[in-house]
Amino acid sequence: MYAAPLDQTAAFKSIQAGSARQARRTAGPVENDINDIGPANDGRKVEDQREGCVFLVGAGPGDPDLLTLKAVRLIASAEVVVYDHLVGKAVLELIPDSARRVYAGKEAGNHALPQHEINRLLVDLAREGHRVVRLKGGDPFIFGRGGEEMQALQAAGLRCEVVPGITAAAGAGASTGIPLTHREHAQTLVFATGHLKDDSVDLDWDALARPNQTVVIYMGLGALDIICRELVAHGLPADTPATVIQGATTPEQRGVSSAVATLPAAVREAGLCPPALIMIGHVVTVGDANAQAACSWAAQSGHS
Repeated sequence: MYAAPLDQTAAFKSIQAGSARQARRTAGPVENDINDIGPANDGRKVEDQREGCVFLVGAGPGDPDLLTLKAVRLIASAEVVVYDHLVGKAVLELIPDSARRVYAGKEAGNHALPQHEINRLLVDLAREGHRVVRLKGGDPFIFGRGGEEMQALQAAGLRCEVVPGITAAAGAGASTGIPLTHREHAQTLVFATGHLKDDSVDLDWDALARPNQTVVIYMGLGALDIICRELVAHGLPADTPATVIQGATTPEQRGVSSAVATLPAAVREAGLCPPALIMIGHVVTVGDANAQAACSWAAQSGHS
């Protein structure tokens, strides 16, 4: 199993404090008329304008040290933060006390707000003149519904800006030592979702079962039995290495590796639960070797 300790460094706290000071210097009253907003290509940055606007901000995989500097600055100056279930607890602690918080999380079978209501909420908040941070786990444009929210804001004639974040697959790869690509094992990288809009798991199994690639499946733990069965049925060798990683880059990180055919049983035995990623491909064996080497080094050197 994997473990990933998390500590905010003094350097990160310094960055956060600096961002807050900059926000106080640059923030001003939201009083300008909406007609003052020029065309999209007028050369001004969205954050320099005083009208209501929405920032679709990637919160990364959970470790606050992995936030971009821009994300930290925008969080520090936000008037309203609309956040998802997958945003890390340590990241939420960066939201200033002065900001209004709105939870819009989605868990399997339990949505705080349906997507169309989230879209409407963002439009309403921007029209009220607020500086809104829409904080989304990972990257807004990778299975984060950021595209839908951007379209809703654009259709309403409102300004928005997208701030990328480290997607969960990249965070999980780094924290477990599993390279997503490797010249000897994977020349193709595929991201897929295990939870479609209609709640089905009707994926392109032939494409996902191809050799010499890494497949990362988001939000697929609840359908893991189906996923593994269909992949093998469509030609993926049953002994292909695979892993499930829960809570990557956070103190709750855990994981288990197995052949794809026996992965569901291994996950049940380990008691893993969402949020978790499924990673399939021979790169998993590279990560296992790195983890074993790290454990051996820790034992020999007396580290824990």
